[in-house]
Amino acid sequence: MNINDTTNPAHPSTSLDAPDSLDPSDPRRVFGEAVGTAATAIAAVRSDQLGLPTPCDEYDVRAMLGHLVTVLDRVAALGEGADPMAFPLVATGIADDRWSDRWHVGSRAVQQAWADPATLEQVMTLPWAQQPGARMLAMYTNEVTVHTWDLAVATGQLPVWNDAVLAVGFAAIQAAMPAGGRRARFEEMVRTSSLGRLISQPPYGEALDVQEDAPLIDRLVAWNGRDPQLLG
Repeated sequence: MNINDTTNPAHPSTSLDAPDSLDPSDPRRVFGEAVGTAATAIAAVRSDQLGLPTPCDEYDVRAMLGHLVTVLDRVAALGEGADPMAFPLVATGIADDRWSDRWHVGSRAVQQAWADPATLEQVMTLPWAQQPGARMLAMYTNEVTVHTWDLAVATGQLPVWNDAVLAVGFAAIQAAMPAGGRRARFEEMVRTSSLGRLISQPPYGEALDVQEDAPLIDRLVAWNGRDPQLLG
């Protein structure tokens, strides 16, 4: 397994096959490519952009970076069999010029935690889902991708998206989240699980309509409740 090595942010994908040869059958490699795309976006964020708003109303750019770091920490914890919810929603205490370094540390932790292929078959638990590891990684592929898009919108970037990664993430969020009725679903999960102690608002808005032939990234972010016209 190769989660992208981001020691050199200018070349975040050198530890994986080229995007056009990505094998979507191994979700670890797919997740690694999503991590690499995020690494490029993170490396391009300037210090004067850290206070800018993002499409997530509750997060500015700095908080979005902190949340992305938490995503990696939670994915590593899942692979290790530890409690992924032990981490806060937003990692703090990271210097403005150290986000890429912290992303690299997190990605290496994920690589080590998921090195054993058996993790893909292990049933893992989150407050809102109980799934085999492979499906968990697919869901987190969606989350990393959406938040990379959020970061790109906020900082004026145009990432190069890998369609194999987008397809895996899009399929995962479609299976996990219906197009409508999300607030009611969220309220039910709060009532029946520990989710309410972690977040107070639904993490995704209602899905937005887009053309069926729209770019895959547009369809993915629209299903996650984002307006794809915000980017580009």
